[in-house]
Amino acid sequence: MTTPFSAGSSSSSPLAAAARDDCAELLEDSLDLLAGAGEPSAAHDDAVTWLSAALTNHDTCADSLNEAGIPHGADAAPHLAAARAMVRDCLTMYAEAASAAMATSNKDGLAGVPVRNGGGKSKKQRKRGRRRRRSLFPRWLSARDRRLLLVPAAPLVESADMVVAKDGTGTHRTISDAVKAAPERSGRRTVIHVKAGRYDENVKVGRKKTNLVFVGDGKGVTVVSAGRSVADNFTTFHTATFAASGSGFMMRDMTVENWAGPERHQAVALRVSADRAAVYRCSIIGYQDTLYAHSNRHFYRDCDVYGTSTSSSATPPPSSSAATSGPAPLSPGQKNTVTAQNRRDPGQSTGLVIHACRVVPSPPPPSTAPAVAAPLAPTYLGRPWKLYSRVVVMMSYIGGHVPPEGWLAWNATFALDTLYYGEYMNYGPGAGVAGRVAWPGHRVINDSAEAERFTVARFISGASWLPATGVSFLSGLSL
Repeated sequence: MTTPFSAGSSSSSPLAAAARDDCAELLEDSLDLLAGAGEPSAAHDDAVTWLSAALTNHDTCADSLNEAGIPHGADAAPHLAAARAMVRDCLTMYAEAASAAMATSNKDGLAGVPVRNGGGKSKKQRKRGRRRRRSLFPRWLSARDRRLLLVPAAPLVESADMVVAKDGTGTHRTISDAVKAAPERSGRRTVIHVKAGRYDENVKVGRKKTNLVFVGDGKGVTVVSAGRSVADNFTTFHTATFAASGSGFMMRDMTVENWAGPERHQAVALRVSADRAAVYRCSIIGYQDTLYAHSNRHFYRDCDVYGTSTSSSATPPPSSSAATSGPAPLSPGQKNTVTAQNRRDPGQSTGLVIHACRVVPSPPPPSTAPAVAAPLAPTYLGRPWKLYSRVVVMMSYIGGHVPPEGWLAWNATFALDTLYYGEYMNYGPGAGVAGRVAWPGHRVINDSAEAERFTVARFISGASWLPATGVSFLSGLSL
């Protein structure tokens, strides 16, 4: 493919070259997304997700160019504008159809639209679905994949396709080498066991490396560590210690950290751009932009996220049990935000839901990251990165370090009347809503029907993506 951002294009600085490389990668990823969305067999909610992700890729490209001081892409501006307009038009059409479906079904929105492997469920399947109502897994996570997350690690380790060990006792010494050896566009799961140890490397799982499952030996036991930051002439997109774009990405029982301190600005530990991604029992440690939930649909469960802000433009669902989002030590004068969600277009299906979690002021757990002695600061639930930022916090414990106003403006009045910031049935010393911001876009949700829109089943699934398995997961708010 020929694009205005061919990788390795000449540029006036390393950062400009990095930005152009970002755009080349993101536009290539978007081609795959658009091709999938254009398939006649594509499920409606799939198409909306992939179009939303393509739009996010465009915006990320523009953000990278701006970071590098190349406003609007210079010579590529017409191409970017045309591509964005096309994707936005398609997204608008799909979103309108989804709204019509929701009005018709009066229940699950996109779930009312026939899917590629659709059809009525049998009585046995419906009964099985009722038994699983309390599960907090998304519907697109198949029964087999759910077992991959929930079974003890030992059986997975014993049957792993590849083993990474620093001491040479496995098939590979580095995680990156194992990724290179993994099959491309595979329809089956490839399990990679990463033995205990500290792996000082930046790992990248490209879009062609699909259905890779990384299994560590435990939080703080298997550690992937690096320290890239924007201060080192990397764009935010490529500061990630571990970056995953291949669909079906799964990770469990590991720690991923970026040890660049707060003075190094954006420094991502884990970036996920993969669709149908699941992260289970992991620690994600950093400072600014620790977890970059970039695009597509993700599920995080039993994870601890430590940092001073988390970026999101994707649709990650709730984490189904206690998760810690603790502020790491800050530089003097900094403010801590749990989220900075990047939704630029009202038609995008993106957003961030924090469900049944704990937002607490804990210091980072023991790690090999260099300690930075600085005081903690007040923590805000989020601030709007883009115009239609959407975040919902529900049924979660909020510590007293969250001030009464709860949320932080990005810049004066930017996005305050277009964002959607919702709170539902939270508890704890910082959960009181009486003193919350009086922004038009902030909502104290009192109607359970409105809160239902942000459950795993409704917000990121809508309809099953997989062959008719009869698997039914969370359909409501009950824990």
